[in-house]
Amino acid sequence: MLSKAQSKYIRSLSQQKYRNENKAFLVEGDKIVKEWLSAKAKINYLLGLESWIEENRALLSYVDANVIIVEEHELKAVSTLKTPNKVLAVASMPDVINDNIDDGWVLTLEHIQDPGNMGTIMRIADWFGINNIVCSDNCVDIYNPKVVQAAMGAHLRVNTVYTNINNFIKETKLTTYAATLTGDNIKTIDASSNGVIIIGNESKGISDELIQLADRQITIPKKGGAESLNAAVSAGIIVASLVS
Repeated sequence: MLSKAQSKYIRSLSQQKYRNENKAFLVEGDKIVKEWLSAKAKINYLLGLESWIEENRALLSYVDANVIIVEEHELKAVSTLKTPNKVLAVASMPDVINDNIDDGWVLTLEHIQDPGNMGTIMRIADWFGINNIVCSDNCVDIYNPKVVQAAMGAHLRVNTVYTNINNFIKETKLTTYAATLTGDNIKTIDASSNGVIIIGNESKGISDELIQLADRQITIPKKGGAESLNAAVSAGIIVASLVS
């Protein structure tokens, strides 16, 4: 049974302030929680329906977590999902690696605000083996529950750093590519085996200052009448084109 104190603590993690204070965040749903368990990631609490707990005893035996069997109404009370799944975990935030983040390909994000976009971009990075994402300080929190859902386990493999990205672009030795509407066609670019791909805000794109700092502007060739592409869609197309 879930205590009132535990329920209050778990519900508080829906807010960034308390996630940062406790260095913990929510992982919800059968598939994502199983991925955390399989990776033997640090989990503080695991709340599950009795049927789910019984079905996954083997996975749980490898995890040092406070496992609590809950009723559906208890899970609903702490869940951030409209339709709660069978299980919820409170995971510890992994340590951020600040060294060697400009090794290989890097995604740099400026003022990405939509949690779905952020999670999808993390998932794209994970798919293409991009180990590092560098975010401006005004990007959405990667531990927002909606980001965690959209990222589908990418948090386990993609190191994400929040910093002054203008300084990062100035200091990196990698070639930097800024995604704009007026850049060079990505199909004509002979990219190297590494580089920095810059993706901008959903509505405003990349700031003028950051564009000026980039080595090269790139664009996805347009054939139809759409004004622009979704930030995550753009990231996916560009990464698929440049990253070998």
